[in-house]
Amino acid sequence: MADTMDGDSSSGDGNGAAIFSLLDTDLYKLTMQCAILKYFDKVHIAYGFTNRTPHMKLTVGAFKWLQNQVNRLGEITVTSEEIEWLKKTCPYFSKDYLDYLQKFKLKPSEHVQLSCQTESKAEDDETPCTISLSVRGLWVETILYEIPLLALISEAYFKFVDRDWNRDGQVANAQDKAYKLLKNGCVFSEFGTRRRRDYKAHEQVMQGLTIAQREASLDFKDWTGKFTGTSNVHFAMKFGVAPIGTVAHEWFMGIAAITQDYANANELAMQYWTGTFGRGVLSIALTDTFGTPAFLKAFAKPAAKSGSAEEGNSKEDPTYAQIFTGTRQDSGDPLEFVKTISKFYQSQGITDKKVVVFSDSLNVEKCITYREATIAAGLTPSFGVGTFFTNDFMHASNKDEKSVPLNIVIKLSEAEGVPAVKLSDNKGKNMGSDELVQKVKNLVGYTETEWREGDEAHRWDK
Repeated sequence: MADTMDGDSSSGDGNGAAIFSLLDTDLYKLTMQCAILKYFDKVHIAYGFTNRTPHMKLTVGAFKWLQNQVNRLGEITVTSEEIEWLKKTCPYFSKDYLDYLQKFKLKPSEHVQLSCQTESKAEDDETPCTISLSVRGLWVETILYEIPLLALISEAYFKFVDRDWNRDGQVANAQDKAYKLLKNGCVFSEFGTRRRRDYKAHEQVMQGLTIAQREASLDFKDWTGKFTGTSNVHFAMKFGVAPIGTVAHEWFMGIAAITQDYANANELAMQYWTGTFGRGVLSIALTDTFGTPAFLKAFAKPAAKSGSAEEGNSKEDPTYAQIFTGTRQDSGDPLEFVKTISKFYQSQGITDKKVVVFSDSLNVEKCITYREATIAAGLTPSFGVGTFFTNDFMHASNKDEKSVPLNIVIKLSEAEGVPAVKLSDNKGKNMGSDELVQKVKNLVGYTETEWREGDEAHRWDK
């Protein structure tokens, strides 16, 4: 049986740290931290962990390794070189934020509660273990935990539980996937940090994608696809590509819980966002925190003036739909979303070729299908491909059997003591207590939908 314990299974710092840069995270964690520092720096929050594949458990040995790695997160600081790169590459970050980030350190002993429950009294390192994980503290101080914690949990599982795999051919696999996307005109980026197999596998994927883009630009100039970059800020810097990302569900969830104004939460979230970065900057809107229909009502409203989240809007101001470059589709039926967003833009008299970024459990075939539908609808498609890039392995002992990724998430669970809620375009991704979910459904006019491919526990089994 193949084994990852080959001396090259951990990250590249040489000291066994699986995460060794605070920039080894998604860009949208930094952009949200920047906005939180400006408007919500005193807000206390909590995050909760969910394993959507509960039949896939860690072991006691995996938990011990994980616990050690979480503790080591407190040793990391952002380097001067990284700050200089952010200044040049991400001009939307304010000086105040970069000054804050340069001094920033995670405090896992203060913020992270991690435990392990077993069903056996006779424990050893191979005993299955169900982990409980939560994060509590100031929002601005805790927002950077999500991505490294998820990456560490995934790595722990494949380091200690499913060890029947190896990295043979991973660079070539990534190249092959990229060639197919490029040849078929797909514009795409890499979004796979949170569920990657480990740092090394992620690095191999980035090698394959960048090689494919370079060779395609030289040898296949008629191909219209493009590899645009990665959501991972560290790898963007390391490979000389663009960091990609804007905002996540927690921004909308947090503001809704803080204000308890669920009916207007989408609009408030966009007001604070443009108040931080200005109009037309980082302007891909995430539509499904409280259901896309509710979001589109806010999207059609006049936008707050740049630089102020509190300033009133006037009918003469352009709408959010006009000033935002496009939208991101992250739940529900992508083809139905294309129809919905196209019809919405038409109803608003918007004729620009707005972008639709697809980011939900993509593979090559889905990207090609969604691209065709989006172009036919008069929109511009783009793809953020995650788990399919960074955790796509077969078992070494049986090349026909998939080594299935974990489906794990960490989501905002409360803000200022108020429970948070999320209503996606697929009820399998909804979050919150039944009572609060029903209350918010009534307030925003949410209609529950279910997507036939939305079985979260078995998303990647095939």
